[in-house]
Amino acid sequence: MDKLAVNIGDLHLKNPVMTASGTFGYGKEYSDFFDLSRIGGIFVKGTTIRSRQGNDYPRMAETPSGMLNAVGLQNKGVEYFVTNIYPEIKDIDTHIIVNVSGSTVEDYVDCTEKLIHLDKIPAIELNISCPNVKEGGMAFGTSACSAAEVTKAVRKVWDKTLIVKLSPNVTDITEIAKAVEGEGADSLSLINTLLGMAVDINKKCPVLSTVTGGLSGPCVKPIALRMVWQTYNAVKIPIIGMGGISSWQDAIEFILAGSSAIQIGTHNFIDPAISVKVVDGISEYLDKNNIASVSELVGALNI
Repeated sequence: MDKLAVNIGDLHLKNPVMTASGTFGYGKEYSDFFDLSRIGGIFVKGTTIRSRQGNDYPRMAETPSGMLNAVGLQNKGVEYFVTNIYPEIKDIDTHIIVNVSGSTVEDYVDCTEKLIHLDKIPAIELNISCPNVKEGGMAFGTSACSAAEVTKAVRKVWDKTLIVKLSPNVTDITEIAKAVEGEGADSLSLINTLLGMAVDINKKCPVLSTVTGGLSGPCVKPIALRMVWQTYNAVKIPIIGMGGISSWQDAIEFILAGSSAIQIGTHNFIDPAISVKVVDGISEYLDKNNIASVSELVGALNI
């Protein structure tokens, strides 16, 4: 057995290292930096049923040990992805997973149905941090009921691996996790970005055009670890952990806290080859400690 191989539902990964949606484009943008087949999977940028222009600039800002973004799911829509992007990335020798976003339950379902016939898309990741326009703009992922509703609806039309990406902007993330598990999610990915803001003291105004944005990077890692650990102890389905991972040591921490696999996000902008460095680091750690499989480390905290 390959020591790095892991399973996420029916999805078999060659190793537990993947890239987070929104930080890695469609994968091909990073092909000059390393062999993409060396990582476990690529989560492509958020995809919606219709084309989206995204938010006005400025929509990114550096923060201490992190960054804020308010890109706004800019993409050309799922039809464009199917016709123009998919043919260019389908033969990359790793799993290509589409992050599906929407403003209504119907949006999620319609977008998912456009992807079901694509043989080289073995899984989707539901981004339930999107605003639910029918509920006054409250994010799907901040309510157990709405999170369960969208998961149930998509589960009816998607028979491959279904991953639900959880928002950290909640009182109790385990409540949301159990709700989507109960409606058929095969796996959970967490955490998405934390809500934050930055202020320009010279202009006396917010830095971002949207006032608030999603905070990511090393500054969120302790919160992400805590939420992964809490969720691991609340559900039975596998977890894909993320939030500030910038080294193989960070990845090991997430695995020990309960992640079967991990995603690397913001650090891709700093070091485009970080993913393969993390793969190598995990492998060396296993060898050094005489551990036969990375799966042995999942949730293996001494508490």
